[in-house]
Amino acid sequence: MRCGVDEAGRGPLAGPVVAAAVVLTAPIAGLADSKKLSARRRAALVPLIREHALWAVAWASAAEIDVLNIHRATLLAMQRAVAALGVVPDECLVDGRFVPELPCPARAEVGGDARFPQISAASILAKEWRDAEMRRWDRVYPDYDFARHKGYPTAAHLDALQRVGPSPIHRYSYAPVAQHSLDL
Repeated sequence: MRCGVDEAGRGPLAGPVVAAAVVLTAPIAGLADSKKLSARRRAALVPLIREHALWAVAWASAAEIDVLNIHRATLLAMQRAVAALGVVPDECLVDGRFVPELPCPARAEVGGDARFPQISAASILAKEWRDAEMRRWDRVYPDYDFARHKGYPTAAHLDALQRVGPSPIHRYSYAPVAQHSLDL
């Protein structure tokens, strides 16, 4: 039983970093790196992944990112996702260069989200879950337009930080946020 693991949300100024772990139980046509798929295609693949895989999604919050740093928080989210599967895979393939401590053999696969369907599926679930989470936060903090930019440092997001300061879901350890938190 081979598991794919990937994350979404390392670069934004707000929100969690999200990881997914996926063990495919049947082939799924059209899997690819989530960044190469349209939002519509990713959304269409989510129910197929949920139906034809053992999967879990987990995250590390913005506050955890501030305490741990983004690298360690990403590894923590990955550990949580694999643990949430409820089974120990025979092997985990982790997209990227680093592997968290896991209860099974694991290896890093740079560009793995384009080469391994398990990682592609994890990439899609993590991205879609995080995007949905940022749309929910947009309703709580409408001044930032999180639904549009998902917390990434766009000109509009930086302008909102300047106008209203950071929200509770911002990553205060990130320079553009820290700069504006001093203004409060």
